Amino acid sequence: MRTVRGFTLIELLVALAVMALMATIGWQALGGMQQAMAVNRSHNDAVLTTEAGLNQWAADLNALAELPTTRALEWDGRTLRLTRSSTQPGEGAVVVAWTRAERGGESRWLRWQSPPVQTREGWEAAWAAANAWSQGAQIAAGEVSVVALASWQVFFFRGGTWSNPLSSTDSQDASVVPDGVRLVLNLPAPHPLAGALVRDWARPILTGAAR
Repeated sequence: MRTVRGFTLIELLVALAVMALMATIGWQALGGMQQAMAVNRSHNDAVLTTEAGLNQWAADLNALAELPTTRALEWDGRTLRLTRSSTQPGEGAVVVAWTRAERGGESRWLRWQSPPVQTREGWEAAWAAANAWSQGAQIAAGEVSVVALASWQVFFFRGGTWSNPLSSTDSQDASVVPDGVRLVLNLPAPHPLAGALVRDWARPILTGAAR
């Protein structure tokens, strides 16, 4: 008869130690994958949110309403106010304002929109409300926070060149909608698009038809 030799206690302890080490490495790798997925998801969300804000910016400019005795577009160095057609037919126009302000201890790019207006008096009230909102520090109805923003600039394209709308060299009538609007956003880290982000808008020209 042969004697069958089994594992010694030392060999068993070594095997258990190796298994424990492999399990630890496996959990660390899994944790790293989960963290990487969370970072990627956060970056994707930030990019999509920023893109949505830029698309809304372009949509507002595309829907500019040049109504008699009103202002279609105005930049005061801090806030861009504009009058645009309502998204619902027959509701008239709405006043929209874009600005940068503090929210929760962080500078944010914000958008505000008034209820629809159909009279000169209603437009004046909405235009004044947009200015009051941009000067205040409180969240107001109609406000949407888009993205963290370090700073921003707006330029108008008039007379074949880009210029600061507040510059003395821009002699154009401020009530006339410019041929183009350049938006420059400076996004802070850790935004995946941190740095200067430029978006140009060109005024639509419809040949042979009323705008």
